[in-house]
Amino acid sequence: MDMFESIFHQELQAGGTVALSIVAMVISFVLSLIITVVYRRTFTGQRYSQAFAHTIIMMSVIVSVVMNVVSDNAGVAFGLFAVFSLIRFRSEVTDAKDISYIFFGLCVGMTAGLYRFDLAIVLTVFASLAFYLLHRTGYAKGKHMQILKVTVPETMNHEGLFDGILNEFTLSHELRQVETTDLGTMILYTYAIQGKPDTLDRDLLDRIRERNANLKVTLTYLGK
Repeated sequence: MDMFESIFHQELQAGGTVALSIVAMVISFVLSLIITVVYRRTFTGQRYSQAFAHTIIMMSVIVSVVMNVVSDNAGVAFGLFAVFSLIRFRSEVTDAKDISYIFFGLCVGMTAGLYRFDLAIVLTVFASLAFYLLHRTGYAKGKHMQILKVTVPETMNHEGLFDGILNEFTLSHELRQVETTDLGTMILYTYAIQGKPDTLDRDLLDRIRERNANLKVTLTYLGK
């Protein structure tokens, strides 16, 4: 009789654990959807990846179950996280902000998997607001590196020709390449520059055109 009662209690306990795990997965799914909405609103590239958004959601849900499995067994926990450390993304994540969103989703899944649903909700709301406010305010935004290409007549060939202008409009500049074009009648200078925060591209280009006889000037942005 005692054996049957023990089995019955174990089944009840298992049923309760499964129910809590389902609740954890549902909450992780809903909260990770909120995370991906914030990710889409704060994305600054040309086109965000749908697969990346799906990855955030699925990792959050899966981790919530994993945390339920390993919460009472430290040995299993270390073993599973050792296996996770071997996982590599097939597509390289180059943006540090994308990495933070992955970690965000993982933390929400871990918190929900430990049945701290209130903390998971608070984390999602607070971190989402923080991401959105940082994006909207442009906090710590600076000028990215740019490539400046200037064409000058061969008769004006002088490497320091634009140093004065670049010192005025940029924080840093470096001459990267000098080449001839148009059968040697033109010289093309290529600079890597970082503009000052208050520098307008049009002002810089106008000043250079005054110096290079109004020939072609190209300014290319690198990165986001």
